[in-house]
Order: sequence, then structure tokens, then C-alpha cells
Amino acid sequence: DPTISRLISSLAGDADRAVAAIDAARAAARRMVWRRAGAAAPDHEIDHRRPLVVDVDATLVTAHSEKEQAAPTFKRGYGHHPLTAFVDHGQDGTGEPVGMLLRRGNAGSNTAADHITLIRSALRQLPADNQRGHRSGRSVLIRIDGAGSTHELLDWLTARRLSYSVGFGLPDHTPELLKKIPEGAWSPALDAEGEIRDGAWVTELTGLLNLSRWPAGMRVIARVERPHPGAQLRITDHDGNRVTAFATNTGPGGPGAQIAQLELRHRRRARCEDRIRAAKDTGLQNLPLHGFDQNRIWCAIVQLACELLAWTQMLGYPEHPARRWEPKRLRLRLFATAAGLARHARVLVAHLATGHPWTALVLAGRAAIADLLARPG
Repeated sequence: DPTISRLISSLAGDADRAVAAIDAARAAARRMVWRRAGAAAPDHEIDHRRPLVVDVDATLVTAHSEKEQAAPTFKRGYGHHPLTAFVDHGQDGTGEPVGMLLRRGNAGSNTAADHITLIRSALRQLPADNQRGHRSGRSVLIRIDGAGSTHELLDWLTARRLSYSVGFGLPDHTPELLKKIPEGAWSPALDAEGEIRDGAWVTELTGLLNLSRWPAGMRVIARVERPHPGAQLRITDHDGNRVTAFATNTGPGGPGAQIAQLELRHRRRARCEDRIRAAKDTGLQNLPLHGFDQNRIWCAIVQLACELLAWTQMLGYPEHPARRWEPKRLRLRLFATAAGLARHARVLVAHLATGHPWTALVLAGRAAIADLLARPG
């Protein structure tokens, strides 16, 4: 649309100022939405055992034409390599973006400076009480894959007193280390429902590794699992089992702190992939403009769209399966509901089609949101 393109180009003339203004508006809206959502908000009754989770992950956005700062990617494609951050709404919801750092296609996956820049921006998006992890005993958890296991990033997270759970690369002599672990030190791993998973075990490797150069209090937990038939084994695999590990500064003891529970918490980082897929369904699949600053504005618009969807689900459908629906299903079932517009007493009224199978759900969600907005505070 030429009008939208002209507006984005105008904002890109001072992209830093425009993005800062958009981010400030997003943060203010988030504070109000979370306050209205009550028990459905992601920061409801958080503490160091049930923290607010911020997932950080990168993705590739292919460029099919020449765009500013597009470059070859590590997967032999061509485009950009943005770094994203999403607040996880847990198993009963989806998530919402709190940061998106547009980068060149050849940007590194584990560049600590980029991670720190993004996490700073993400923390500013949280309500003020949650911006510093030490407020209630590390009540904010930063969850990253192996790209987050750099000394600089973990030192920074530790200094900010933030909890972290990051993928961790094991040394080549891991099979020898695993042989030193007594059988009784292994615990069954848990599946997505929190039940014992057959063929998978977890144990702690902290005492067997030289972690002197890493932040104090860091623990390393390993998981072994029989890989699926035909999977390529790695040099760190042991006795035919796939071995993976992650590092965390969550201490032992208390509910939710058993190593199997911590490993399940880290593995749920995979939900970030769902959030990225939803973002690509909401405008991130391709960057439409040539200029880098123009596409930075576009990324801010994508975040706004994702947030509007997540907040609609959180406020309108807190206990309905619709809270977990992805954009494609929302469009098919709710947003495509036929309606006619009429004016009455200077008010524009939408008359929804009574024969549509999801009209009742649309009306229920609208009524729930209107009720929340009508309440004081």
C-alpha cells in the first residue's frame, strides 16, 4: 500500500526515535493489559521458583531481492538474521514479543553483544516491578539455546541477578565423565506433561567439569536419551545415547527445582519456535522494504500485531482453547466472521452473521474484554 510505505519511510528518517516511541507505547499498553488480565497475566504470582520466562532465539528471514544489509546466511540462504525475545505464556497460552533486533544475514548466532542489547530492550518492555530480576529473588528467567552459553552474556546476566537457562556445549571427553557417575545419581526425565519419559535420564555434571571461568553458582545438567532410529550419533554421545546439556543458576531445593523439573523447564524453550512461526504468519516471513531502517519499523509493526493477538486471547479467552490458537486458526475461525456495519445514535455497530459457527465465541470474547476495560483500575 503506497500510504503505508510512505508512512514507514517517513518514520525511518529517524528510526531510533520512532522505534523508541513505539516501544514506549507498547510497554505502557503491556502494563495495562497485564494488570487487567489478573490471574491470566504471565507475571501473576511469579517468584524465583515460578519465574516470568523470556525466551531468546534467532531466526532467518529470506530476502528474494536486494535489500540493505541482506547477506548470505549460515544455512546458505540470503537475507537477514533477526534476534527475537518472547514472554512465554506457559502451556495454557501462547506468548508475546518483547524485543526484535534486526541484523545482517551473516550476523553471528552467539554474539554476546547482540544478546545483551536485545535482553536490555526486552526488560524495558516488562512492567517496572519485573525489570530487575532481584526484585523478588530472580523472578525473571532468560531462556536461550546453546547460542547463549558465552562468558560475556552469562556474566552480564549474573550481574543483573537474572535467572538463566541456556544450552551448554559439553567437552569431547564427556563419555569418560559419564562413566564416573554412579547409577543412583541418574533420575528419569519428564515428558511434556510432567510424567516420567521412558528411555531418558538426567543428572548433574557440575562437580565433574572445570567451571572456574564461569559465573559462580552455575550448574550444568545433562540429559541422555535413546535417539530415534537412523539418527546420526555425535562424538559426545555415550553408549548409543544422545547427550545434551544446559546451564542454569537456579539452585537446588524447593518445589520445581529437582533436576528433572529444571530440564523440562529448559526443554520448553522450544515453544519459542512456535512464537517465531506465528510472527512469520503475522508479517515477519519477508521484509517488504529496501532500507534497513524501514524494515526495522516493519519489525516493530510485526511486534504490535503479535501483541494485539496475544492480548486479545489473554483477555478475551483466558480459559478457552482459543487462547492457544495460532494466527492462521484465529483468522479462519474468528477474524473471518461475516458482519454488516450499521449506524445507530452516532455509533457504528457491527452485526455479526448469526449463522457463522464461531459468532458466539467472537461475542463472548468481546464481552469479556469490554467487562475488563469497564472495571476501575
